[in-house]
Amino acid sequence: MPSGRHFLQIPGPTNVPDRVLRAIDRPTIDHRSADFAALGKEVVAGMKWVFRTEGAVAIYPSSGTGAWEAALVNTLSPGDRVLMVETGHFATLWREMAGRLGLEVEFIPGDWRRGVDPASVEARLAADKSHSLKAVCVVHNETSTGVTSRIPEIRAAIDRARHPALFMVDTISSLASIDYRHDEWGVDVTVAGSQKGLMLPPGLGFNAISKKALEASARAKLPRSYWDWKAILVSNETGFFPYTPSTNLLFGLREAIQMLREEGLENVFARHARHGEATRRAVRAWGLEVLCLDEREYSASLTAVLMPEGHDADRLRKIILDRFDMSLGAGLGKVAKKVFRIGHLGDFNDLTLMGTLCGVEMGLALAGVPHKKGGADAAMAYLAAPG
Repeated sequence: MPSGRHFLQIPGPTNVPDRVLRAIDRPTIDHRSADFAALGKEVVAGMKWVFRTEGAVAIYPSSGTGAWEAALVNTLSPGDRVLMVETGHFATLWREMAGRLGLEVEFIPGDWRRGVDPASVEARLAADKSHSLKAVCVVHNETSTGVTSRIPEIRAAIDRARHPALFMVDTISSLASIDYRHDEWGVDVTVAGSQKGLMLPPGLGFNAISKKALEASARAKLPRSYWDWKAILVSNETGFFPYTPSTNLLFGLREAIQMLREEGLENVFARHARHGEATRRAVRAWGLEVLCLDEREYSASLTAVLMPEGHDADRLRKIILDRFDMSLGAGLGKVAKKVFRIGHLGDFNDLTLMGTLCGVEMGLALAGVPHKKGGADAAMAYLAAPG
């Protein structure tokens, strides 16, 4: 076994802080007890703070994929039309799920290098005079590409079109890493998972739910049982769940929320933005290209890096893993083997980033990838600058 710790620099699951590990590593308690009820109420209230909402929040023992399904089946009916946008691999997977559930999806094509174009959403909704489109579903931060869509501008586009469609947003790789405001930005259903900015292992899925979405749920006809909001929200009022919860992950969630409170969300967002900028400076100094083309859409939680023509990103990743015990994110879908992804989110600091970038720079040399030296130096100069 290699000495030292493994560098897990994929964009999720992220490194789990020792504090969270210690919180999880305690005896499981009776999930029908008063102690559990107190835990349940505390984590629901804490997640409302993270989502920046006064509305309902549902917590599921699930991955983020389960939270995707919960968002759709609680609000829509068979044959309903939804508008989605091709921003990357995960937007594509959400679209495929919607189709399997019996929804009719209109998918606005994209090049995987840009986020959602608010003007295209506005144009499509303005043309829908009969209001046949029942929901607009977008990914805030596309984990496969490192592109962050501009959610307030999309909300404004929906409003300008005067369209009543529900607005659903996937924040799986942005919540607690990138500024997000469920209520202020007029989102109806926000989807999230535990294994990225929340610094937990995989296993918890979340929906933040507006009043409008709850009203839609009363009319929705898609089959639902496990994912039914009504059952879970009624139970949550007393701190309980309608089925066996992930008790030890909830211990960890309580600790993670406390860590976010101690740092302050604005400071968390600033830290992530700073590490994103340092990483992009390294990439440019290497003479390589960031996949995201619009600087307004640069992700603060990960950076996807394009490989030079003729060079395989997976070969580079394997060399870095074998030599330096560091995992980088693979290219997915259309960008498989063409990009590698550097995760810089969650429990992360300047020295962790510098170790990561040094590992990448050494790997580029070992793999014979054409590049210039000095990427790590460029990041270091930025991080060490006064102020």
